[in-house]
Amino acid sequence: MLLNKRFFLFLFLFFVFRGIAFTQGEPVYDAKGKRNPFIPLVTPEGRLLKLDKREDTTPQGLAIEGIIYDKFGRSFAIVNTLVVGIGDMVGDFQVLKILDKKVIFIRNGEPLEVELTKKEVE
Repeated sequence: MLLNKRFFLFLFLFFVFRGIAFTQGEPVYDAKGKRNPFIPLVTPEGRLLKLDKREDTTPQGLAIEGIIYDKFGRSFAIVNTLVVGIGDMVGDFQVLKILDKKVIFIRNGEPLEVELTKKEVE
């Protein structure tokens, strides 16, 4: 009998404190301008993520790192470490056209041309 009372008291206190602990909401992490340590550095496919800030990006955050141009239409571009083709999405932008020196994106009906920048080797 005493064991049953203790058991029910334990269950009652457990559910009361569990309810109090989980009603405080989702905790929010403030990175304060640094990398969030809870975001993995490797994608599920095994690619390493580059998290450093780049100077060669457009204000929209697009960086053309390379272009594989085919005049018959099967061209590819490396944008923000992703290999994309015509019609692929990079963030909010869709690849409209890939030329030999630039890539044309479109977002909300507005085209955006991003040229391939030549990096000087030191």
